[in-house]
Amino acid sequence: MDESAERQERIVVGVDGSRPSIRALEWAIEQARRTGAKVEAVLAWEVPTMYGTGMMVQQGGEEFDKSAKQSLETAVNHALAGKIDVTVEAHTVGGHPAKTLIDMAERADLLVVGSRGHGGFVGALVGSVSHYCVSHAECPVVVVRHRNDDEAAG
Repeated sequence: MDESAERQERIVVGVDGSRPSIRALEWAIEQARRTGAKVEAVLAWEVPTMYGTGMMVQQGGEEFDKSAKQSLETAVNHALAGKIDVTVEAHTVGGHPAKTLIDMAERADLLVVGSRGHGGFVGALVGSVSHYCVSHAECPVVVVRHRNDDEAAG
């Protein structure tokens, strides 16, 4: 039997709660509607290095993950706009966002990221996540630019 005929395409999208990342999620969902793919929304988080040690970090990690799950759920619900015609799996992962996205996009058909996000949502991001993904992903990468509504109106 042809394995490719049974395999559903996967679109992995990085979400950090910022407007550019939500636009990337909306783009990924629209692409999934066109292609029948499923979407895997990924929010990666890190405990800031100055947060603490030992038990504080473990408890803090649980709080960061809880906050990340709430943020991701809000973003997915917003992007789906009440429609349930696309399968969206939500994943929160403790780890560096760029590295996590590359790992999650292994064997994906497409990786989608916003052009810029929260430079420090739940931990400091070093460098550009979108640039890292474009440079290191093994699958095609779409970088969705954020259109500033204020700039568009002016």
